[in-house]
Amino acid sequence: MGKSRRNRSGAARRDPIAKEVKPPSDPELAALREAKILPVIQDLKSADPKSRSAAASAVSNIIQDTRCRKLLLREQIVHTVMTQTITDDSIESRAAGWGILRVLAQEEETDFCVHLYRSDITTAIEFAAKFITEKLQQKAMLFSNSTKAERGVCWSIASSLVSLLTALAEAGDDILVAISSNTTITRMLALIVSYKSPIENEEGVDALKTDALACFMILCEDNEKLAESIAKASDDPFVTSIMSLKDEVNSDGILACAVLHNIFASLAGSRKGAESDDGDDAVLIPTLTKAIATFNPENVISEGSGWSNPVEYQQLALETIAAIGTSLTTTMTGGASAKPARPAQNGSGPEGAEDDENMDDANDDEELAEDGEDDAEEDEDEDDEMDQEAMEADMDMVTGGDDDDNISDLPVLQALIDTTLPELIRIASSQPSNDEAIAIQGHALSALNNIAWSLSLVDFSDDHNTGIQKAWSPAAHSIWERVVSPILASDTADLTLATQVTSIAWAVARAMQSKTPLKTGEQQKFISLYQATKGSANHPAEDEDPFQSLGVKCIGVLGQLALDPCSEDLNREIGTFLITLVVALPNTPAADAVEAFNQLFDIYGNEEASYDKSVFWGNNFIGHLESSIAKARSMAKSVDKRTQSELRLRADEAVMNLTRFLAYKKKNKPTN
Repeated sequence: MGKSRRNRSGAARRDPIAKEVKPPSDPELAALREAKILPVIQDLKSADPKSRSAAASAVSNIIQDTRCRKLLLREQIVHTVMTQTITDDSIESRAAGWGILRVLAQEEETDFCVHLYRSDITTAIEFAAKFITEKLQQKAMLFSNSTKAERGVCWSIASSLVSLLTALAEAGDDILVAISSNTTITRMLALIVSYKSPIENEEGVDALKTDALACFMILCEDNEKLAESIAKASDDPFVTSIMSLKDEVNSDGILACAVLHNIFASLAGSRKGAESDDGDDAVLIPTLTKAIATFNPENVISEGSGWSNPVEYQQLALETIAAIGTSLTTTMTGGASAKPARPAQNGSGPEGAEDDENMDDANDDEELAEDGEDDAEEDEDEDDEMDQEAMEADMDMVTGGDDDDNISDLPVLQALIDTTLPELIRIASSQPSNDEAIAIQGHALSALNNIAWSLSLVDFSDDHNTGIQKAWSPAAHSIWERVVSPILASDTADLTLATQVTSIAWAVARAMQSKTPLKTGEQQKFISLYQATKGSANHPAEDEDPFQSLGVKCIGVLGQLALDPCSEDLNREIGTFLITLVVALPNTPAADAVEAFNQLFDIYGNEEASYDKSVFWGNNFIGHLESSIAKARSMAKSVDKRTQSELRLRADEAVMNLTRFLAYKKKNKPTN
């Protein structure tokens, strides 16, 4: 017979969510908990509105303290605030509640924002955003006629919401999408940006506008849906405001430029992006250039905090210029006059060997593979034709139109070369005096790198690109002489700086080839830099791109310097260095070996080169390459497909191309 159940009618019901919190073992923390934490937690749950408001304010005052914040989190302050404080009848309590969440989001790790999102914080934000929107839009009783205290509380809530939204958007892509798709939230942000207070210098409003612009900048990045919605509302006060702000050389102006660039970039390739009269980055470059022109590396002005600090918006200006430099690739690689390459702005250099088809003819065993590759190339050609019809305007920009002698059809590129590059070169070649100046220099180098790699994609052997070449060559020459050469000559021990400069050198050499203004002995500097990477921490970790190391970039630039036409001595020196790397396998890192093979294929793929007979054959490079086949195969097999898929793919390609290359060279061996 079963046992009867115990009568639980007298048992107290427990909150299924609440957990019993044990006091901390540290006596000092336990005393702090009893004295400060438990009383305010209890008052937050009080039935008395005044007690709740006072407790919320008290929490706002103590939560900045790390120990108090951790104790409050132990007491489930987030659950209390989300379920009671931000829904309180008292607006003061709600403002304090949002302030508490704001501080927690700022001070805690990203996981905290993820937790808030999973706790449906966006629904609560939407409700609060609707309240702020109604306040800013009210007509019968203007918001400005409210008391200073009432307006202050509203602005406090709005400020906390903007700060919280920014932290949430930065915490994860799915959160960003959810926020940017919520029209109530984005409308509130837009209203804050475009709000014009009738009260002169109303406290907190200007700073809030700046923060709202910064939030919009994050939301608009790679967000075509939001960009399209903004583009459709061309007469909206928000659009009018940012178009007006973009001409101001201050934090708001640079943020407006960043917002607009993100919108333009998101709409790139879309016909909707062409519907706006001011729809390209050329309108932003003057303001961005003026901002960085004020930077003086010998007298860095670091005043204020956040966006009020000139260094902050100067850095953002450089980051935006770098992004514009990258976006040049989208246009230039879309046309027939662009040469193939691995990801340009990452400094990855040219793709494989240029004479693969001839090598295929020399290797009958791979005929089927060749046919498959030819079919794929034909499909790509058909796609290119369709793309050409759909993006005719972009094609004209790539070819420079009918006038080969100017780049007037490329306003963004022209503006960058004419106005921005001199300032980038000035900052990049400076002697930084402190950490902030070093950081600014690094951003200037990144911007130069992106622009240079975008230009390296242009096929200057095509006559249609004569205008681009004429504009770029003097600029590239100046970059080498004023940035690359001085830093090489300094024998810097800063490997981060060396990596940035080497990447720029690779891009410049790829574009200028034999016209690169190489000074005597500079090739040896790159070889020495490569040697310096041995045993250093410069090689990327497993979760990073191995082709971004200083070693790979040194190999890349040296390979470009050894291309025909170049002197026999220079070619022999660089060719011997590259052969040494592949022969040294497995002691050479896989990515370095892959890049060395690819550069060798490029350098010696053409038997008509002036140095082919005297260097390649005269120094028995073919024998050394044949001896490296087995080592190359072992190298490729040693790369884990699961953790380093790109490296394995490119290693396999290098091995395949090696056998084809050797067969081709043997077939075309020069006669005595």
